[in-house]
Amino acid sequence: MGRLGVAFSHGLNASDTVECAKLAESLGYDSVWMAEGHGGDQFAVLAAIATQTSKVRIGTCISSVFVRSAPTIAMAAATVDQLSDGRFILGLGSSHKVQVEPEHGLPYGKPITRVRETVEIVRRLLRDNQVQYQGRTVSIENYELWFEPLRSELPIYLSGVFPKMLGVCGAIADGVILTRTTLEACGEMRKHVSVGAEAAGRDLSQIEITSLIPAAMSSDRRVALDALRPGVAMYTGFFPRYNRMSVAHGFADESAAIADAWSRGDREGAAKLVSDPLIDSHCIVGTAQQCLDKIGSYWNAGIDLPLIAPAAFGADPKAEVLALIKACAPG
Repeated sequence: MGRLGVAFSHGLNASDTVECAKLAESLGYDSVWMAEGHGGDQFAVLAAIATQTSKVRIGTCISSVFVRSAPTIAMAAATVDQLSDGRFILGLGSSHKVQVEPEHGLPYGKPITRVRETVEIVRRLLRDNQVQYQGRTVSIENYELWFEPLRSELPIYLSGVFPKMLGVCGAIADGVILTRTTLEACGEMRKHVSVGAEAAGRDLSQIEITSLIPAAMSSDRRVALDALRPGVAMYTGFFPRYNRMSVAHGFADESAAIADAWSRGDREGAAKLVSDPLIDSHCIVGTAQQCLDKIGSYWNAGIDLPLIAPAAFGADPKAEVLALIKACAPG
C-alpha cells in the first residue's frame, strides 16, 4: 500500500478532530489535514493536534490567501511548525470569490498573482524574520516576526484545479493539493503541473501530488452515497469552479440543474439531483473494501498522497469518521 492522509473540514468539534488525528497516527497515516471554512479555526485545531501527536505530518488544506494576510499566515505556520517539531505543511489556495467577498467582506481579484505574492512573502518572512514588499496585490510597509521560526524553510503546497494555477503549482510549490478530481483527470492534471515545473527548471519528482477526496463508508452502499449527496450538491451548485469541473467530467446537464436548484435556495432539491455516477466520479464511497479499492485506484492514477475527507454523518458522526479511518488504514 502507498501513503495516505486524512483531512477534516466539518461535522466534528475540535476535541473530536484531535481524537481522530491521534487514531490516524497510531494506524500509520502519513498526515492529517484541516480545511478552512466553517468547521473551526484550522491553525488552532492543528496546534492541538501537534501537541497530542509525535510522528504524523500536519497541514492546512487550504488556507485562503485572501482571507488571511501573508504575515498572519507566516506567523501561524511558524507557530504550528514549532509546536509539531517540524511536521507542518502549509497548504495555500485562492479560495473562491463567492466565499471571500460575501462571507468575509473582502475584495477578490487576480488570484494567481495573489497566490504567487503570498508565497513569496511567507518564504521571505520565515527566512529573514522581516519583510517589506510592494506587489500588484499585496503591499507591506514592514513586518517583523518577534520569534525565531524552527525552520527557515517549510513545505508550501498549493491547490489547483485548472491549467494556469496547476502550472503555478509546478513552478513554485513543494506539493499540489488537487480537490475532487476524477481518476481519469489525474494524469492530465499531473501534465499541467509538470509543464509549470519544467518551465521553472524543476522536475515533477520534486513535487508531491495530493488529492482531497470526499469519503463515506457503510455496509449499505446507498447510505454512504446519500451521506455524500448534500456535499456534492453544494460544491456543484455553489462553486462555479467545481461546477466547471463537473461539466468537464461529463455531467453538464446535471451540473446545470443542480446549480439552478441551488441558486433558488432549494438545497434539498439540489441534493436529489445528484446522481450516483457523479458521486462515484470523484468520491470514495461504499463498503470498506470498495473504499480501499478506490484509494488504490488513485495511487495507480498517479496521486502520491490521497487525502480522504470523511463525511461526518448519522446519529454519531465521530463514530462514522473513526470507523472510516480504521477501515482505510494504510498499515
